[in-house]
Amino acid sequence: MLAIFAGFADYPKAWNSTADWLNARKNELSIFRGLPNIPQFFNKPFKLGLDLQGGTHLVYEADLSNIEKGKYSESMQGVRDVIERRVNLFGVTEPLVQVDTVGSHYRLIVELAGIKDIHQAIAMIGETPSLDFREQRSDLETQAIIERYNGLAPEQQQTFSEDPYFKPTDLTGKYLKSAVLQFDPNTNKPSIGLEFDSDGAKLFEDITSRNVGKKVAIYLDGSPISIPTVQEAISGGKAQITGSFTIDEAKQLARRLNAGALPVPIKLINQQSIGASLGEKSLHQSLFAGLIGILAVALFMIGWYRLPGVLAVISLIIYTAVTLMIFKLIPVTLTLAGIAGFVLSVGMAVDANILIFERTKEELRWGKSLGGAIEEGFKRAWTSIRDSNVSSLITCAVLFWLGTSIIKGFALTLAIGIFISMFSAITVTRNFLKLVVSEKMEKRLWLFGINRRGTNG
Repeated sequence: MLAIFAGFADYPKAWNSTADWLNARKNELSIFRGLPNIPQFFNKPFKLGLDLQGGTHLVYEADLSNIEKGKYSESMQGVRDVIERRVNLFGVTEPLVQVDTVGSHYRLIVELAGIKDIHQAIAMIGETPSLDFREQRSDLETQAIIERYNGLAPEQQQTFSEDPYFKPTDLTGKYLKSAVLQFDPNTNKPSIGLEFDSDGAKLFEDITSRNVGKKVAIYLDGSPISIPTVQEAISGGKAQITGSFTIDEAKQLARRLNAGALPVPIKLINQQSIGASLGEKSLHQSLFAGLIGILAVALFMIGWYRLPGVLAVISLIIYTAVTLMIFKLIPVTLTLAGIAGFVLSVGMAVDANILIFERTKEELRWGKSLGGAIEEGFKRAWTSIRDSNVSSLITCAVLFWLGTSIIKGFALTLAIGIFISMFSAITVTRNFLKLVVSEKMEKRLWLFGINRRGTNG
């Protein structure tokens, strides 16, 4: 039942086509009239990675010139988190964002599988929205900055960036927890509700406490978007941005604020687009290679182990169906490396059967009955199967923990395959062998590769 369910989950078209055919013709037979239609089997597609589905591979280089050397890793992790939030807001499913170090250069690798509007994605990733709260300067400070500005040459005035009216505070976008679209209950005008984390809430309370009756400006990308007057100290970490927003403008602003501010600037240095046709070609070639490998293993098993080999092939088919079903249901993002891990796990599944069959043949040579030889063969082979699979799973864990995305995909599919292969060999193959145990089979040991003299047939 598990194998049948897994088969339809892997290829639901077989069920759905038959169901459609029967539903269309049930009225032709009076016995079936009035019965409900046969439901469709759920159709969940495989989740394909960038190299199979097509998409875009982007490489950004970070400018860490203004960051202390000891904080490079922390800053790059912050960049990674912000970029991941941005592409998630953009609607990219399972984006890959990782930090890569090449010599003294820190880079960010972004993979967007199945992305359609790549230019918009690049524009969103490349933004550096800087949200910060600023306090109103005193009249003396404002006058001094204006005088400095007026004393500069025209070309120097163009690069002068000091704000004469408001001075920065420690409250920036990194303390922002969320930004949501709100509507004033009286005027129905849109506004942006801000909520800060615990550190940001304390900073916000300090700022509003010392600026009661004064203006506090909210700046985004160096430009003021709201300059409210503080009426009283505000605790609880919540604020509101009001202004002459349209609903679309308020929504866009909320999205940008939720995307966060980059801790360091980044620059796009490489872009590679992988077409869907190339990915589809790679997928077909990989599946064809895997099919050839499985068929070769099946022919070897049948030719060398005869009846047990046939049962092992049936077990292998069930193993393949269940593994692919789990890949769909988790879902596992399939890449070329992931498919390689799956094909390798097929070989490991067969390896367990080989250990069992060889042990069983040894017991038969020593004169044990077929049923006893099968039981003892499984018992003696189990320790070897257990130890080899545990060592492989440890390797998979290390690869998944320390490897890059490609290596992680390989490790995950291999680990899933190993777990199911143990079930396949110990449970499925064992029960199949028990089904063939009989007095007649005791006289046909050549089907197990054993002749009457107790040697290989």
